[in-house]
Amino acid sequence: MSAELQRFPARRLSTRVVGALLASLLIGLLAIGSTLYLSWQLEGGAAAINAAGSLRKQTYRLALSLAEYAATPSAALSARVRGDLAVFDQTLTVLRTGDPVRPLYLPHDEAVRASYLRVVDEYRRTILPPAQQVLAGHPVDRGALRQASDDFVSRLNDLVTLVEQYNEQRTLLLQSSQVILIVMAVIGCSAQIILMFLLVFRPLERLRFGMQRMATHDLSVRLPVETRDEFGALAEGFNHMADRLSESYATLEARVEDKTALLNAQNRELSLLYGTTAWLNENLSAQELSQGFAEHLRAWFKADACSVRVTDPSGKQAHLLAADGLPAELVDAEVCRQLADCDCGQAFNQEGVAMQDFRAGVPEPVPALCARLGFAQVSAFPVRSRQQHVGLLTLFFASPHQFGPQEMQLLDSLGNHLGNALENQRLAASERELAVTQERNLLAQGLHDSIAQGLSFLNLQVQMLDDALRRGQLDEARELVPLLHAGVQESYDDVRDLLHNFRSRLGEQDLRSALGATLDKFRRQTGMATSFRVSGHGMPLPADLQIQVLFILQEALSNVRKHAQGADRVDVSFSEGPELSLVIADNGPGFDAAQQPHQGDGHVGLRIMRERAGRLGARLEFETEHGVTVRLVMPAQTAQAEETT
Repeated sequence: MSAELQRFPARRLSTRVVGALLASLLIGLLAIGSTLYLSWQLEGGAAAINAAGSLRKQTYRLALSLAEYAATPSAALSARVRGDLAVFDQTLTVLRTGDPVRPLYLPHDEAVRASYLRVVDEYRRTILPPAQQVLAGHPVDRGALRQASDDFVSRLNDLVTLVEQYNEQRTLLLQSSQVILIVMAVIGCSAQIILMFLLVFRPLERLRFGMQRMATHDLSVRLPVETRDEFGALAEGFNHMADRLSESYATLEARVEDKTALLNAQNRELSLLYGTTAWLNENLSAQELSQGFAEHLRAWFKADACSVRVTDPSGKQAHLLAADGLPAELVDAEVCRQLADCDCGQAFNQEGVAMQDFRAGVPEPVPALCARLGFAQVSAFPVRSRQQHVGLLTLFFASPHQFGPQEMQLLDSLGNHLGNALENQRLAASERELAVTQERNLLAQGLHDSIAQGLSFLNLQVQMLDDALRRGQLDEARELVPLLHAGVQESYDDVRDLLHNFRSRLGEQDLRSALGATLDKFRRQTGMATSFRVSGHGMPLPADLQIQVLFILQEALSNVRKHAQGADRVDVSFSEGPELSLVIADNGPGFDAAQQPHQGDGHVGLRIMRERAGRLGARLEFETEHGVTVRLVMPAQTAQAEETT
């Protein structure tokens, strides 16, 4: 629209409307000005008639004054006569020059001007000389003066009559002008109404009609472009909009079909992505996951075969993990295991997609095995985990398949999901291996100095018994038998304690009862007096942390049984809030804590308890002055963090 306005600036609607209004205003002002001028002329002519008419009275007054002065001259009469003559001169001068203030002037008419000149001539010839003679004291013929006055008045009547006739003409012209002005007002108003209808209302009505038809989905409506003004540009814009809408509606069905097809394709991709992701999250082996993944992918892409290979740490070989529809020759092919010899290895070595179309022939360095088996295209995609290549995903096609950007992105996402699933399988296996290693380490720690020393003691006693029997010293042999029996019993008790420890399993609510049960069993086995106090109501620890607390109690009681000679009482207190604490105290002789670092690896009971406390994130303290007190304290923030995780 703006382009049209720039091309046709002189034909703008606003210019035409403003021009018409200004023309109407100018004509109206001219008509009104002409009537005002005519009125001014009529007013000036009426004043001239009054002034000329007053001269008739002045003429007769002057004649009477002259007659009286001639009969009886006096200064007063002389002054009156001179005053009348001055009035005559002033009135004639005003009629000649006019007075714009009153206004007063004679019409600009030749007849009126000629009559005025005759009046002036008559005045100077017949009125003024007798008056001057009378004032000079000369006698004057009163009859002649009377006749001269009548003749002068007759000349004045002729002038007044001409002025009145002229005013009558101007009055008629004024009336005609007023009638014309009325007619012009009616015509101008009608013309403006017609002009506004043609320039504004009719285009607006057409536009409204077109919009109504457009609202009823009649896209065939078009507006005629009759002008090059704003409404013309608006009509062109409306027609252009109608054309675009018609085109849009004509292609709407096709575009809806395209969008529907696109959404269906995206839904299928999402279905494949979600289904594959759900499958990869199943609790299956890596081979089972990869096999299901290959089957899903082959069916979705309508490929003739699909394989999943994982690479070794060196990145030189790829081992087949799963395959669907893959010929036996490719399953066992040595060339497919060597990444450097197989074209699919480009996806691993170049960190991109490797696509080989065999229709154009087989490149010289590439083995022709896939082409001989009837595959026209082989496409290999990297399998990644945390941006690291862990394998290859290969699709085999008997007919070439063109991968679009969406499919490439989908395959990249699926490769990442498969790589993460395989990596999670590896991490889970490593975690299980680590758990087994930790259990073995705990078992090795459980075989501490008591069992080792007991077996060493038994070995020494057996050697002494064998030596005594060879020497025939039966009394000495009999003395060794109770020692052997005590050593075997002690080793048996240690093994039983270890078995009990490793068989212990706790739920989240069993720690208090398990601690109490362990202390009761200790009391029954040793005959020592025990006490168990519980306080606090904190949140329970997870089971794996509770078992560590129980192991520390069992280890502390085992140390009391084996090392606290003379002890006959054990007190245990357990608190769950705000800090978790476990205190085990006996009344034995205690031990020298300063000598513990020099005991060597044969005495590892205290070290085992410290390691378990380290797993809890707690601190372990020992008091050895009056008996032995073992204090396990877990800060509140550490306990809360463990409970949250």
